[in-house]
Amino acid sequence: MPDDTKISRKEFVKKATLTGVGVSVAPFSIVQAKNNQKVRIGFIGVGLRGTSHVEGLAERPDVEIPALCDIRRDNALQAQKIVEEAGLPSPELYTQGETDYKRMLSRDDLDGVIIATPWLWHVPMAVEAMKTGKYVGLEVPAATTIDGCWDLVKTSEATGMPCMLLENACYFRNILAVLNMVREGVFGEMIHARCGYNHDLVSNNVLMTEGGDFGPGTGAESNWRTRHHINRNGDLYPTHGIGPVAHWMDINRGNCFKTITSTATKSRILHDEIVERGGHNHPKADIEFKQSDLVTSTITTANGESIIVTFSTTLPQVHDQDYRCQGTRGIWQIGNNSIYLKGVNAYDEWEPFDKYQEKYDSILWKKEGENASGESHGGIDYFVRKAFVESIKKNTTPPIDVYDAAAWSSIIPLSEESAAQGGHPVEFPDFTDGKWMTNERIFATR
Repeated sequence: MPDDTKISRKEFVKKATLTGVGVSVAPFSIVQAKNNQKVRIGFIGVGLRGTSHVEGLAERPDVEIPALCDIRRDNALQAQKIVEEAGLPSPELYTQGETDYKRMLSRDDLDGVIIATPWLWHVPMAVEAMKTGKYVGLEVPAATTIDGCWDLVKTSEATGMPCMLLENACYFRNILAVLNMVREGVFGEMIHARCGYNHDLVSNNVLMTEGGDFGPGTGAESNWRTRHHINRNGDLYPTHGIGPVAHWMDINRGNCFKTITSTATKSRILHDEIVERGGHNHPKADIEFKQSDLVTSTITTANGESIIVTFSTTLPQVHDQDYRCQGTRGIWQIGNNSIYLKGVNAYDEWEPFDKYQEKYDSILWKKEGENASGESHGGIDYFVRKAFVESIKKNTTPPIDVYDAAAWSSIIPLSEESAAQGGHPVEFPDFTDGKWMTNERIFATR
């Protein structure tokens, strides 16, 4: 960021924290930024996901990458090479153990940091980054416990530093078109939605190797992700599904989640797959996996809608996030990419969504679809990264803020609690402290 600012961000945060100043004083107006100046971003975690972000941001003319951190030096060296090949100065590497990220965050030449590490590190790293005056771009989920969600919210409020959840699914072209239709009342009043994360991560060897192994030294995600299935049982990865739905229903902006009821099936696939791949004498064949093969949750909202959310990463299936948007005058669903509107379509007959996609297409995709076309995940990563960079440049709240991060991620522990009680309803905390009733929309408003 510019050298001619009236006060450095780090200096402001230090003073604000000491005096108890929070976000209500809009600290972003104090550190003035200009749109034509480059944003300096550091990275914590440059495995598969982090490297993808490095690749995308290294191509942006308004971004510099001064520092990279990873516990695996080979990961850091690979990411460093990507930055150099993009024509940027070689970033400094921080690879001296699990807490070396703190040394990186002590730098004065970072405006923001992207965190793409195993889930249990998200909260401590994001908290430290905000305390040192950095914008945070946090991979999903933001947290895995209620305490972790509160830590993110309270730190952001105390320091005045934003924390953006990097939920790319909110930027799918069809999802944004449906959002425009919801806001224009095409579906009438919102009544119900469906979503989920149903992705076979066993057959593609994400949760275990071809030999049925997992744990340290086995792979990018089987190295850490599979262990969550041993001791947890809930919706472990809700934000890809709930993010778009939360925007359709104005969650945290005139509406909020109220309760969740979750049920969980038996657990079979991981054990059976280990035996099938490695035999009954496989060293992990005796592990009892607590995580069920399918978790189904029903969420209620303050405005009287319901949401069904599903989670399954072990069952054989085609990747599907099962989006459905339903109101008093019609319905859209992703399964057949079709729509039915009362008074428009013949009774009981679906209509292809194509003409609605064209009519209600997002201005984001109209203006920059060509730029996004070559980016990862069909272009949605381009938009989530752009939103993070633009928020820093404009010193403004990101379009997916810390309250969204907390509310969406809290589904993980709350679903665990409900499933453990046989599906008993569990109430959501109000991370906004009542501000959801008057908050204005900030996502896709221009």
